[in-house]
Amino acid sequence: MADKHPSVLSGKTRKSPAPSKSPRRPKLLKLGLAKVNSPMDPVATFDPRVLLKKLSVGKTSREYAVDEPIFSQGEQADGVFYLQSGKVKLTVVSKRGKKAVVSILPQDCFFGEGCLAGQPLRMATASAEQRSTIIRIDKQKMLELLHQDPEFAERFLSYLLIRNIRMEADLVDHLFNSSEKRLARLLLLMANFGQESKPIPLIAKMSQETLAQMIGTTRSRVSYFLNRFRDLGFIEYNGGGMHVHSSLVSVVLHD
Repeated sequence: MADKHPSVLSGKTRKSPAPSKSPRRPKLLKLGLAKVNSPMDPVATFDPRVLLKKLSVGKTSREYAVDEPIFSQGEQADGVFYLQSGKVKLTVVSKRGKKAVVSILPQDCFFGEGCLAGQPLRMATASAEQRSTIIRIDKQKMLELLHQDPEFAERFLSYLLIRNIRMEADLVDHLFNSSEKRLARLLLLMANFGQESKPIPLIAKMSQETLAQMIGTTRSRVSYFLNRFRDLGFIEYNGGGMHVHSSLVSVVLHD
């Protein structure tokens, strides 16, 4: 379906972008690009490896090849997973067979934690986007640790709340922004722009089809916008991935 929103970069193009000014924090916060935690927040010092050291039983580690499924939508939810290395893709499929990419999870993320809140079945499919090492933690062992260690429980909860804030920002983005803005925001988030951790301007190569599924548009629209971003000097391609410049934020903040 064609995008109903007009391009925010329509009109004259520039050979190189003007030096970007410091973006206003309120707009960045609204779009989910501003920092949502500070060094004083519990989540800022949350180290998942603490969990792994506390668990002597109830966990298993396994390596997954590219595109290998970790769990599938509709399967029994009986464990929590920790991504030790690599990347994981979460996808959902509707009853009519329409597929959407929910998220691409980076290293040091938990996923599948819905079982802790009584979710009986998996709501999405998780598969390895890259060769990945993943630790599975038995649901009951995880619940025992959360009950026995209040400090860890507090930090784990803060971690989940921060991620929930990001998901709410993603929903607002899908509801109110054009596919061009959604793509620009996604690339900035993948490059850690505005996050507590340092920016990673060079992001790993990802198919245009996956990007299209993540922002809810067609592959041809993604290709069109990527070419425009490159012509304007906002991004650069190389054999290993895509270099994202901070000037791309001008697309997100354009009214």
